[in-house]
Amino acid sequence: MSISDFGLQDIKKELQHLSSIQTAELILRLARYKKENKELLAYLLFEASNEQAFIEKVKAEVGFMYSQLPVQSYNAAKYLRKTLRLIGKYTKFVGSKQAEIDLLLNFCTNYIEYTDRKTSYKPMRLILVRQIIKIRTLIGKLHEDLQFDYNENYNSLLNEAEKRFPWFYKNEHTL
Repeated sequence: MSISDFGLQDIKKELQHLSSIQTAELILRLARYKKENKELLAYLLFEASNEQAFIEKVKAEVGFMYSQLPVQSYNAAKYLRKTLRLIGKYTKFVGSKQAEIDLLLNFCTNYIEYTDRKTSYKPMRLILVRQIIKIRTLIGKLHEDLQFDYNENYNSLLNEAEKRFPWFYKNEHTL
């Protein structure tokens, strides 16, 4: 016995034929099985109406995580990756490139402020470099007016990183 794969369009058509009670039961059943489904449903029900407040909550949570950053480079890199997974999950919930850029800029600013400037552990360095490259790519996909606004923040981030870290060269990452 094999289970057929149905596409999103098929599911959408079928959901239109269900009553609101049946739809609610399906959603609650789906939320029971995966933590991420439950978190997404909670975001959509309670947080989606005020996206900016949600982003500020996430920034505060990331700031708290940075305050708990381990001293050893290996453990710090693992902890930073965990923080990035959290940011990735929340940006998936919001579904906005602007929110993702805001959260990644905040992540990089905290990185510059809280990490050891003399670290020679390459994975720690690559975490910052990859996020800066990701921000640059995301800014390039925005409308020109928004690009201008984010370019200022991005360039100030590059300047701060170059001042703080002897291994960082902003010329490699400028827009």
